[in-house]
Amino acid sequence: MICVHAGALMFALEIQAFTLSWVHSVEKTRWEEDWRAEGDALVLVESRVQTSGAGMEPGPEARLEQGSWRFRPSLPPQRELVLARSPFAEEWRLCAEPRGCFSVEELLPGAEAFAPLVFRPCTSAQGTGSNQSGQL
Repeated sequence: MICVHAGALMFALEIQAFTLSWVHSVEKTRWEEDWRAEGDALVLVESRVQTSGAGMEPGPEARLEQGSWRFRPSLPPQRELVLARSPFAEEWRLCAEPRGCFSVEELLPGAEAFAPLVFRPCTSAQGTGSNQSGQL
């Protein structure tokens, strides 16, 4: 189970793997990352970017497939993933099989515009906590 926090709001997702996607605010290029929960950490499985530029360079082992550069960044397992938010950029999108794709606003309606998103594997207490706004 993955817990997503934005300020005081929390949403528990009954999933073990997900894809994050966003459009770079300067380059206007889509970026996607596949993540998987392993124990108490999140593991980055693969990244995909349509083109390079403005801090979006694919790794040296990247291969071009179906219009995107695909690669696996050398990032150790993360205890949490913290994502900045801004009303001046497109929202992050989260996709998970078989649930489909959701924007942050759909997962956490009413979340403060600048509240960072924090993803982490849930503990059993978080999955049933009182500040939980919902479950998928």
